[in-house]
Amino acid sequence: MKFGFDIDDTLINLREHAFLIYREKLNMQLPMESFYSLQRVEIHEPFGLTDEEGKKLWENTLETIYYTDCPIFPGALKTIQDLKYSGHDIYYITARPHKHGERTKVWLREQGFPIEDDKFYYGMKDNEKINIIHQLNLDYYVDDKPTVLRTLKNIDTTPIIKDQSYNKEYREATRLFHWSEFKHMYEKSLKHNRKR
Repeated sequence: MKFGFDIDDTLINLREHAFLIYREKLNMQLPMESFYSLQRVEIHEPFGLTDEEGKKLWENTLETIYYTDCPIFPGALKTIQDLKYSGHDIYYITARPHKHGERTKVWLREQGFPIEDDKFYYGMKDNEKINIIHQLNLDYYVDDKPTVLRTLKNIDTTPIIKDQSYNKEYREATRLFHWSEFKHMYEKSLKHNRKR
């Protein structure tokens, strides 16, 4: 089978990592609850920053956010490794800027993710991911952003949404709360599809 995965806030806990970096950089010890209650992807509002200021801070801090010790979601690495070991094709499809693509591959490999160069896509906008997902004819695709998953309505790829505070209202995909649930999800889906 072919499995596709977004990276940030799907496999790795990038936003929370960035929030902790912001707290230190801005010397503002905001409670983590202010992060967990965010209703949008951007994390700057609790710090009192405008969208423009938040964008600038994100861009100026990107190297630190991307390439330091960003935690992997519990169970994500083992899930991907098990899928690969079982003979499945693993594709990574990220909207990270093109200039960060190769370094992101290196970083993920260092963390233990099985990466094949020809199955790693980067440098596109979120709304452009559909073209790659469609071209690859993926069986499953996991992302945290409803805007991406909505584009999959008219293709055969099964969408799965990685649970986040900002995507709670999205109900058009199976919700993944913890990576330990993933294998059961796709096996259940396979059984359901065989019965049809």
